[in-house]
This record gives sequence, structure tokens and C-alpha cells, in this order.
Amino acid sequence: MNRKTWTFVVAGLLLALALAALVSPFASGDPDGLEKVAQDQGFIARESEEPAWKWSPWPDYWSESEDGLPTPLRKAAAGVIGTLLVFGVGYALARLAARRRASGA
Repeated sequence: MNRKTWTFVVAGLLLALALAALVSPFASGDPDGLEKVAQDQGFIARESEEPAWKWSPWPDYWSESEDGLPTPLRKAAAGVIGTLLVFGVGYALARLAARRRASGA
């Protein structure tokens, strides 16, 4: 990767991280689209006894303080961590694709 491309990627990552940190605290606490449909159609009560996200580091993308309310810093951290994870997976896939192309596979 040449210097110009690398600079563009790093600048894009920094912009995405800044947006994730600054915008995440203002994200809505309302259910997402799938949860909303499940509530409207009445089948949300049929969810499993033990949700899949129970053992997640941050269940349901949520982290609460001692008073039960999310703190802006924790929501910002969740946004930054998510952005880094997506970037890392995308970068790894791009490197793998470049390696396969270079080897002629």
C-alpha cells in the first residue's frame, strides 16, 4: 500500500472513530427495526429464556452504571470498539484478498 493510500485509510479511520465517539452517546434507546417488528407483531415474548447476547462483553450493545442508566462515556466506548472491530475485520479481509491475488490463486 503506497503512502497516499495509507494516509487516506488512516484519515478515514480517525474520522470514523471520532464520529463513533461523539455520536454514539446520542443514539436512541428505542428498539431497533427487528425488535420493533417483533413487538408490533407480538412474537417478542417467544424469545429464548437465555438470550444469545447474555454472555457478551456488552450485552445488547448496552452498558449501565450503578444507577441503571447508560453513561455517555460507556456508549462512546462501545461505538469506538465496534468501529475498530469492523475496521480490523475489513482490513484483514482486504489483506487476504490482496495476498490471494498476488499469488495468482
